[in-house]
Amino acid sequence: MRRAEIVTAVILGLLSIYLMWKSGAPPAWNPDAGRFENIGIVPGEGVGSGFWPFWLSGVMLVCSIWIGVNWFLRKSPPSRSEEPYLDSFAKRSLLLVGGGLLGFLILIELIGFYGAMFFFLIYYLGALGRHSAVRTLSIATAVPVFSFFFFDVAMRIVLPKGYMEPLFIPLYDMFL
Repeated sequence: MRRAEIVTAVILGLLSIYLMWKSGAPPAWNPDAGRFENIGIVPGEGVGSGFWPFWLSGVMLVCSIWIGVNWFLRKSPPSRSEEPYLDSFAKRSLLLVGGGLLGFLILIELIGFYGAMFFFLIYYLGALGRHSAVRTLSIATAVPVFSFFFFDVAMRIVLPKGYMEPLFIPLYDMFL
């Protein structure tokens, strides 16, 4: 547990630095104003395109440093623990959920995002969560339908449809 805590803190810290760097790219340095406008507040326009990713990544970096300090001082329970990070139940759960997510990603290419979401929710809620068939099918149907209306119709963000694309053409004619 102790090693897992510091490894996680280091990985999150490095990811934070990378995300802060990427959110500032391409650097939109305004020499007249003396600032990067994509990570700051642009007068008359609001926040720049990298404002939220940069500052949220900065907060994540501070939290990662805080975890590292607590690890060094042995203040948190995981930093004092000598137990293994994953027991057999956790390893099995990680494989089942990770395998389901891998299947979800493969299905996105074949049957599109919404179809893959439907089957992943059936697997996750029904097979792993052991929820009733009515609840599983209700959620597995409602979430992709809501997501379609939210992303494709309201936000106009087209998600991959895979081989199911012809089924969406009438919906696009109706809503767009």
